[in-house]
Amino acid sequence: MSTPIEDYAIIGDGRTVATVARNGSIDWWCVPRIDSGAVFAALLGEPEHGRWSIAPKGALTATRRQYVGDSLVLETEFETATGTVKVIDFMSPGVEQPTLFRIVDGQSGSVPMSLELIARFDYGSITPWAQATGDGLTLVAGSDALRFHSPVPLESRDLTTTAEFTIREGQRHGFSLAWYSALEDPPPPLDAPAALRATEQYWAEWIARCTYKGEWRDDVVRSLITVKALQYAPTGAVCAAATTSLPEQLGGVRNWDYRFSWLRDSSLTLQALILSGYSDEARAWQHWLQRAVAGDPGDFQIMYGVGGERRLTEVELDWLPGYENSKPVRIGNEASEQFQLDVFGEIADAALTAVEAGLGGEHHIPAHHPRAGELFPAMMEHLERVWQEPDDGIWEIRGPQRHFTQSKVMAWVAFDRAAKIAELTGNTDAPIEHWRTLADQVKREVCEKGFNADKNSFVQYYGSEQLDSSLLMLARVGFLPPTDPRIIGTIDAIQRELMVDGFVMRYPTSDGADAVDGLPAGEGTFLMTTFWLVDNLALIGREDEARALFERLRALRNDVGLLSEEYDPGTKRLIGNFPQAFSHLGFIVSASHLSEAHPSPLATRVASQE
Repeated sequence: MSTPIEDYAIIGDGRTVATVARNGSIDWWCVPRIDSGAVFAALLGEPEHGRWSIAPKGALTATRRQYVGDSLVLETEFETATGTVKVIDFMSPGVEQPTLFRIVDGQSGSVPMSLELIARFDYGSITPWAQATGDGLTLVAGSDALRFHSPVPLESRDLTTTAEFTIREGQRHGFSLAWYSALEDPPPPLDAPAALRATEQYWAEWIARCTYKGEWRDDVVRSLITVKALQYAPTGAVCAAATTSLPEQLGGVRNWDYRFSWLRDSSLTLQALILSGYSDEARAWQHWLQRAVAGDPGDFQIMYGVGGERRLTEVELDWLPGYENSKPVRIGNEASEQFQLDVFGEIADAALTAVEAGLGGEHHIPAHHPRAGELFPAMMEHLERVWQEPDDGIWEIRGPQRHFTQSKVMAWVAFDRAAKIAELTGNTDAPIEHWRTLADQVKREVCEKGFNADKNSFVQYYGSEQLDSSLLMLARVGFLPPTDPRIIGTIDAIQRELMVDGFVMRYPTSDGADAVDGLPAGEGTFLMTTFWLVDNLALIGREDEARALFERLRALRNDVGLLSEEYDPGTKRLIGNFPQAFSHLGFIVSASHLSEAHPSPLATRVASQE
């Protein structure tokens, strides 16, 4: 059985992220970028597919772990019959090459320790050539190389590097593993204690910028740190998650690569960063967004690589058995080629958020940028031509295209926000009244064709009787006032038909010809849409109910404050890719919305639409 997803923590440096299990094993590390090939892929297979383990050799009497203050420095304390040892894991944003640091710190008594390093490039498929250096190893394959520094003697057998040593009270051993280009000389080993001090200082300075003062501050800060870890610093892109192919149903086929940046997340990302005081990160994300969508609006994709790459070819890795035998394991994402109307609304809503926050002219699309006069009007002209076409929907459904209600609502958002942006920026050349007319046209059609009077609810797509949790976006974007009976009816219907053990399903899944998404039935409850329900309940004045649901979601976080994409009420386990930016962004915005001591950007945005 695989290590439970909730038993993982993460460390990162703004370029890549590694997952660290409670048992002391680093089972996932993609390097040199968060979406590069994994050198440790045991998360999706066996130890032989790559991992780095440091742990006591004998039986444990207790294991405790925590992040050091508000940082990504992870401490795992192992208690044994003969003593206690702490393993400190971190990556340092200030180090040139992506580097894993592990410090073994003797706390009491003496503890026999065991180290095992299995490095396999390209997701466990390539065994590197290892060469001793006197203080460790170099491991080379193709253009990839690793420099492993060890203060203890190493042994190699069966293509595995091992070590056994005893750590005593007061002793400290620092290990490091750095990636470098095999075309260059290996880097010298870095001093782990010095790197630790620099890393702790980095996080202390970063978190000092946080302006969130409301309830649940510690929890919001942890979510902010997680989002920061998922932001690829060289470009500003925010990855949806650090992993690929962690299943939405254990043993199932809904296993997707989330190491890319979705336009769907853009407005929520900006809201969460801006309301928390991180305008630099918001500006970097918006600048990345601007570059990624540059060109013909007809070529817009729903997601891009962290460098703005558009070709995200989906491939199945048949040598990996998958997390708990959930196959196939996929890299790349075929959904990048889908047509989704909602991206136009997300871009426009993000642009309005940027304008209102004053992020600076060159970093948002509509104001004062040399190409602003070309890109934004071109986008709106293209949307005017295509908004009445069916699309693939927000959930990247791999079934037939339909007239999804949420997609049409986001087309309304695009026209509505375009008019508001033109007003705010004094763009007198913009066809403001024409955009408003189009917004009214879209709204009339959605209310006529996307609402089912018998259910007293909006529905997943025109003519359907099926619900979809994306309908919870209607009040959040101000499509209708929260007090509108159609909004309240939709919220009630979703609570009645899509909730399982107190959490929200994305939509009903089924087998056979009537399957909406063309996939076998079954997935967990979706955390992001459950946060949307929290927001909706608060918007319609059901504050106590909203808070109770928020606390249930809050209780799903693992012991170090991390959330995955979904939750399986049957097994009571986190499932889906991990950690999930969408879930943590939802946590930040919902906490702000519920906190009396912190202004809610969501409530302000909705009020401005009424």
